[in-house]
Amino acid sequence: MRSRFCISGVVLLAVLLGAPVANSDTIYQVNPQGREVILQRGAIVVREDSSILVYKHFDLQQRRVEKVQLSRGSLPYIVVRSTPQDRQRIVGQWKLFGYTATVTDTSGKTTRVFDSYIDFFPSAGEGSFLEAVPAVTSFNLLLQGGGADSVQFSQIAEAQIHGAVVKLRFRDGRVEIGKFIIPTSQPAEIRFLGITDAYDPASADVFDFSQLLSHLKDIRFVP
Repeated sequence: MRSRFCISGVVLLAVLLGAPVANSDTIYQVNPQGREVILQRGAIVVREDSSILVYKHFDLQQRRVEKVQLSRGSLPYIVVRSTPQDRQRIVGQWKLFGYTATVTDTSGKTTRVFDSYIDFFPSAGEGSFLEAVPAVTSFNLLLQGGGADSVQFSQIAEAQIHGAVVKLRFRDGRVEIGKFIIPTSQPAEIRFLGITDAYDPASADVFDFSQLLSHLKDIRFVP
């Protein structure tokens, strides 16, 4: 018997905003009483075998697509899969709720990026981080005039990148200039990521756009 009282945040928000709700992969877990309880809706499963289950979903709090890996234990998971067309529609739904930006790189190429975020990767040839370094949807700057600030994408109209220096223009007209603070003492690359109109819903990645921040010159966030 399936219990259907759980609904994902992105599906609920779509309903409240009047957006069409797409079918998606639904993940159930069998509880100790033998009932199938919805663990996640609005998901796209990218791997399923006897040991693990891996799926993508939209995290409303972070406003970006995340990947989750579940280990199969004594309580089994059951996946009800959607069609490829439904998966394409759920990606379209994700695009409605993330941060959208028009990104111009140093060569002048412009790309529309949805569900954008910043993540950190070990510098080439440096292996992996020793500690967890989470992705962010903010610019964390050491300011030129002293002090530091963490500025959410939602506050920013435009970010201009000049090498290691970032100039932020706020939606209220204020301007801040500083250097990006890397949240690790290990050598790291700062990358701007997200999905484009060419994103494949079946991809194991949660992005198809990935560019070094230092290789970009302008990021304009869509209100």
